[in-house]
Amino acid sequence: MEKVEKEPLFSAKYRKLLTNPLGQDNPITVQVLGICSALAVTVKMNPAIVMAISVMVVLAVSNVVIASLRKMIPGRIRIIVQLVVIATMVIIVDQFLKAFAFDISKHLSVFVGLIITNCIIMGRLEAFAMANKPWPAFLDGLGNAWGYGWILIIVSFFREFLGSGSVMGFPVMEKIGVYNFGYEDNGMMILPPMALITVGLIIWVQRSRNKTLIEENK
Repeated sequence: MEKVEKEPLFSAKYRKLLTNPLGQDNPITVQVLGICSALAVTVKMNPAIVMAISVMVVLAVSNVVIASLRKMIPGRIRIIVQLVVIATMVIIVDQFLKAFAFDISKHLSVFVGLIITNCIIMGRLEAFAMANKPWPAFLDGLGNAWGYGWILIIVSFFREFLGSGSVMGFPVMEKIGVYNFGYEDNGMMILPPMALITVGLIIWVQRSRNKTLIEENK
């Protein structure tokens, strides 16, 4: 298990917990985790942003809870305890969305509930929170959730912009007059295969620019 020694709250080592998942340790493009939701909720930007925030809340809080209880959790039932904590947080987030953002909650459908099965969350609880104190666990949760979230936002931007001609529901293509020149929305972008292709292109660009990953693949 990964372990972080005692450090000042905002030491360089702790800052890396926030920044590394954005690039060289990104959970989607490097570790290839959480792909299902990246493909399922990225037709529009609004649901993708809400999903990213939901995962951030669930992962950050779950990491803190498990890190706080880690010495009291018997090893034989640690996975069950982790699942209970994750499920509880997902239920809270799901109910919050239904109360205050019902339309988006309806659009996300079962995918909020499926955060429970997101391997990024279980992986961070098992690999990091079980071996570290609450503060670094909190930072690790935020970093990995944001690394996951910004990929969702990028994919949803291109899919909505090219597939529907809008950005966060705002009709950009219409406002700039592109349709007057004969442009038509690319219906393929809103199909599931294009989500996979878009993620694949992001992975290709990142890995081609990351010297560390290039060396590892040689």
